[in-house]
Amino acid sequence: MHLWGDFLFEAITEKFEGVVRRLRGKAIITEKNVADAMREVRMALLEADVNYAVVREFVKTVEKKALGADVLKSVSPAQQFVKIVHDELVELMGPVEPGIPQPDSPTIIMLAGLQGSGKTTTAAKVASYLLRKGRRPSMVAADVQRPAAVEQLKILGGQLGVEVFSGEGKAPDICVRAVERARLVGTSDVILDTAGRLHIDEEMMMEVKDIARRTEPHQVYLVCDAMTGQDAVNSAKAFDEELSLDGVILTKLDGDARGGAALSVKAVTGKPIKFIGVGEKLDKLEEFHPDRMADRILGMGDVVSLVEKARETVDAEEAARMQEKMLKAEFTFEDFHKQLGQMRKMGGIKDILSMVPGLGSQMGGLDISDGELTRIEAMIQSMTPAERRKPDLIDQSRRRRIARGSGVQAEDVSGLVKQFRQMRDMMQAIGSGRVSPSSLGTLMQPGAKIKGFKRRSKRKRRPRRRHR
Repeated sequence: MHLWGDFLFEAITEKFEGVVRRLRGKAIITEKNVADAMREVRMALLEADVNYAVVREFVKTVEKKALGADVLKSVSPAQQFVKIVHDELVELMGPVEPGIPQPDSPTIIMLAGLQGSGKTTTAAKVASYLLRKGRRPSMVAADVQRPAAVEQLKILGGQLGVEVFSGEGKAPDICVRAVERARLVGTSDVILDTAGRLHIDEEMMMEVKDIARRTEPHQVYLVCDAMTGQDAVNSAKAFDEELSLDGVILTKLDGDARGGAALSVKAVTGKPIKFIGVGEKLDKLEEFHPDRMADRILGMGDVVSLVEKARETVDAEEAARMQEKMLKAEFTFEDFHKQLGQMRKMGGIKDILSMVPGLGSQMGGLDISDGELTRIEAMIQSMTPAERRKPDLIDQSRRRRIARGSGVQAEDVSGLVKQFRQMRDMMQAIGSGRVSPSSLGTLMQPGAKIKGFKRRSKRKRRPRRRHR
């Protein structure tokens, strides 16, 4: 789930973490500390552009459950509160059946939405998702109102190797012919990219209703721009009244740090979010899992999604070799460069780290960006093969040469080499059992000290004696 530019729900997560910090150390949950906590939660949700009625009901339910909860001896009030909030967030956004069911072949999937919501690109992303599932989809360019949409879909289809059906005439006729062809050639799924408008109007609704009536789609999804907040929720409600939606696809979620639409859609419309768009590339469409999203909102990471991303992009044997080299302190800059490439395939570095429990809340203190990765790659590429294999060869003169070749300062190269050595020492300490992997988050913090782990420090040179 890019883990994601500005972090999705960043403001809500910070507020929740603040609430939990204040509840720590409390012996019991009282009416006063729950009221104080829920005041913060209410403000966080409203600032995130969550529907007012949804916020009111959410806060009311959490307050009632928190005050009625019997705190177990083994569980602190803070942990109990987090559990209640987590369960209510899951209830708010779910349940949802992941994936696209395939009751028939071809399965007809109809996409509707306003112009500018990213519908045409989403059609290609859905096709890419189905390809990864081993299915054989085709797409239909039924947005005859915007000729550029037809050409755009053809280009995207060419990139995926997916057939795009288009033709002359009205959109409903094109869709009917496309479904007939899909049955003839054995296509598993047909994705109908219908026309959008700048606003909901009668003509638009008549056209999509006619397409739905004549093609009888198995799934009807509304594509909404998450950055429009409550406008996206209102659009979903209006379309559902006319089309009877099966779900919503929220696009541009990576650009929305508030996330109000994601928290409001299901409660307002009764229709689940099926997928979320988290980037421009065609593989940046992800199944929506309310429990995983709740984990991330509460700063608990998303290990399951991280593992799934890794499975898609990382070779298992290569990963095992890398792990062995790291634990034996045989890790080189060549290995590091390979791992940077795999990180890019999985998403940005912040994306990955924010999925790790315990690190999401620490991201603000870590200066890590994709631009920084690019600078690191440039420095590694400016090294000779021998320097990459044996970083200890990199003395002061070599650092100056590497800096000139990569467009950075010699101090930057020194910093990279120093951090690389520290990381290598730390992994060796974990491999030898002197440091536990659970200490990793703490080790990453500036000035951290853990028993059994020593950071390298420069030797103090003795002053030379002057000969008389």
